[in-house]
Amino acid sequence: MVLTGCNQCIKYMLFFFNFIFWLAGGVILGIALWLRHDTQTSNLLMLQFEGTQAPGTFYISVYVLIAVGAVMMFVGFLGCYGAIQESQCLLGTFFTCLVILFACEVAAGIWGFINRETISTELISFYDAAYMKAVDPVETPSKQAAAKVLGVFHDTLECCGKGDDNQLFLAVQSSLCPGRPIDPLVSQSCHMKLRDLFTEKLHVIGLAALIIAVIMVFEMIFTMVLCCAVRNAAPAY
Repeated sequence: MVLTGCNQCIKYMLFFFNFIFWLAGGVILGIALWLRHDTQTSNLLMLQFEGTQAPGTFYISVYVLIAVGAVMMFVGFLGCYGAIQESQCLLGTFFTCLVILFACEVAAGIWGFINRETISTELISFYDAAYMKAVDPVETPSKQAAAKVLGVFHDTLECCGKGDDNQLFLAVQSSLCPGRPIDPLVSQSCHMKLRDLFTEKLHVIGLAALIIAVIMVFEMIFTMVLCCAVRNAAPAY
């Protein structure tokens, strides 16, 4: 069957939005891979201290994004093909996939908003555990390991200390933060740097999710209209 007039226009608009959706899936996949292999996050999240791995909540979120990007590319292709073929079955399947994806995105957005501070808080706690060992006056292998962990934080984030450092830390600051300002008013807090690091990345993810949600709403509307048009245009027997 061949749709005509307004329905033909809707068909090509749906194809266009699906193509954008497919591209958006590729962008999400690319962003997720970038977040996974970003030097700053990789340096910090691969750290180990006293047999404890740095918190991996951020990586769990990234792996979810990778899966979402791949699914979006598949669903976008399905929508493009269904629109061109004017297939009720494919369009119905595509609409169902869109509803599921939209529901998952809303749920993920709510979860992300509720737990937006979790990732930075976990890493700050990991940093503080190493910090307490590194300023211990007693020389132990654990203290040396903690100093190496702090060194990675300080070099990666270009920071030094917690911002409310005690005298024990100030006494060894030159060895833990080589090249960094000794004055606590000048040096940048690692707590603040960690919060800023993940806040920036969450803003990128949030903006991408908002744009995709808007596209999905338009796609669902056009899919319903096109599906009805295909059904009405089908020959009656």
